[in-house]
Amino acid sequence: MTTSEETVPGPGRRTVVATIGAAGLAAALTACGDEEKDSSEPAGAQAPKGGGAGTVLAKTSEIPVGGGKIFKDEGVVVTQPTKGRFKAFSNLCTHKKCPVSSVEGGTINCPCHGSKFDIADGSVKQNPAPSPLPVAEISVDGDTIKLA
Repeated sequence: MTTSEETVPGPGRRTVVATIGAAGLAAALTACGDEEKDSSEPAGAQAPKGGGAGTVLAKTSEIPVGGGKIFKDEGVVVTQPTKGRFKAFSNLCTHKKCPVSSVEGGTINCPCHGSKFDIADGSVKQNPAPSPLPVAEISVDGDTIKLA
């Protein structure tokens, strides 16, 4: 009695290499993708992360004229473009939602891809950010800056 075995060819070497390459590319693109935690929030609308209205952020003397300070836990950046004028913005870059890391040279700076925002109005000074930083509401009561 003779038995015949059918051989089913497996995937070719090119197919295996292409599949592995595609999987690696997909992983890399996912790592660089949008890391927004809550995609139900409309683009541009950023609520402060921590603390609510009335949360004390700083004394006015702690915010340098022509500069600012980042409040990571509260999710805001407070700036003082000119003496006695305070502004606040979301601390998340509008490009990929990376937290900004510094305020210097008249700009709020994102370390991830080099976006820069104006300290006076949050407008984009250097791409790739597609839009200005969303405004955050603050109040100044005497020498205290609070979330509004």
